Amino acid sequence: MEKVIIDGGVALEGKITVSGMKNAAVAVLFATLLVDDVCVIENLPNISDVRISLEILKSLGARVEVLGESRVSIDCTRVRNEAPPEELAKKMRASYYLLGAYLGRFGHAAIAYPGGCDFGVRPIDQHIKAFKILGATVDTSRKERIETHVPSGKLAGDQIFFDCITVGGTINAIIAAVLAQGTTVIENAAREPHIVDLANFLNFCGASITGAGTDTVKIRGVEKLHGCTYSLVPDMIEAGTFMIAAAATGGRLYIDNVIPEHLEAITAKLTEMGVDVEEFDDAVLVSRKGGLKRANIRTKPYPGFPTDMNPQMATLMCMADGESRLVDTIWDNRFRYVEELKRMGAEVTVDGNTAFIAGGTKFQPARVRAVDLRAGAAMIIAGLAATGRTEIDDFFYVERGYDNVIEKLRGVGANIRKVQYE
Repeated sequence: MEKVIIDGGVALEGKITVSGMKNAAVAVLFATLLVDDVCVIENLPNISDVRISLEILKSLGARVEVLGESRVSIDCTRVRNEAPPEELAKKMRASYYLLGAYLGRFGHAAIAYPGGCDFGVRPIDQHIKAFKILGATVDTSRKERIETHVPSGKLAGDQIFFDCITVGGTINAIIAAVLAQGTTVIENAAREPHIVDLANFLNFCGASITGAGTDTVKIRGVEKLHGCTYSLVPDMIEAGTFMIAAAATGGRLYIDNVIPEHLEAITAKLTEMGVDVEEFDDAVLVSRKGGLKRANIRTKPYPGFPTDMNPQMATLMCMADGESRLVDTIWDNRFRYVEELKRMGAEVTVDGNTAFIAGGTKFQPARVRAVDLRAGAAMIIAGLAATGRTEIDDFFYVERGYDNVIEKLRGVGANIRKVQYE
């Protein structure tokens, strides 16, 4: 067993560098299955979701070679049309991208239901809708796996209109449609930066995708993809987490390797709360000297405020002057972390998808747990802000999405370490 110990109360100061985006990495890695050639992926974060994705690819016959700390070569020339190991697929949510990749390359897929963080019901009905429109049959009658098949042997382009904005569904539809016959048009598509990154990667490989980043994406099917070298965009959620950590500790962080445009919703709310944010070409400088002001936030699909920043921002709101309100419109059960914040002195009331945050909290050290990936990041922020020793259990959740977070934080003054215990 592992836990993280933080001796908090120290302002973070210095420069910290953001890694490649987790959500782009897993989509691009599974999309390499469509490429009958060698792809080199750069700026790849060293996180457990990436390591699991690479293990899945290797189990399917891909040749994976680590070229450096954040650079990997993937050769999917000899990938086999067989189900990935169930125990690996169940460890991460993004394993459902294997469905689109298998349908595109082989016309058949049998994949275990995905795992990942528990935010309540996370349906994949829109993914299934897209696959059926493109010509696949989908069998969800088995409890352990989903099976899809293309009776004609090859998917055919068509019009897909999503009933709701779905990031995963948009990505899966793009992956499936790249090698389909004809043209696919996705309407009411999600607009997140990692969708744009996936489309850029596939276009580098010879795909014909336009409109990524808007609500209408057009994919003209091609016969074959070729290999390429591609560098992933920086992780805006990692950057946002460090921005809030600087604000919570009253520190001053120069956060490097970011795309400021991706951070606009986060920057706007931090500025509203009294945090100073200065933007550069590929960096932001975040500092706070005075008190924090209350704020109201409603999470929305990009370019709105991201649900993946909900727990971190709630932690900062606990320290603000006055009551704040945080509404999450994306996930039903995002506020499970609130009980952990209460252990550290927070006053938060949850009613459905809304958290009412009293403010004025001076976090007290406690033993808490990471109930999911972003909740774990919130526990780190609270521990850094508290004076005294905080212990965080189940830290493996955090390592699903943050690259070398302990070392990065230690580099800017945090007293944080991971220890083994029985």
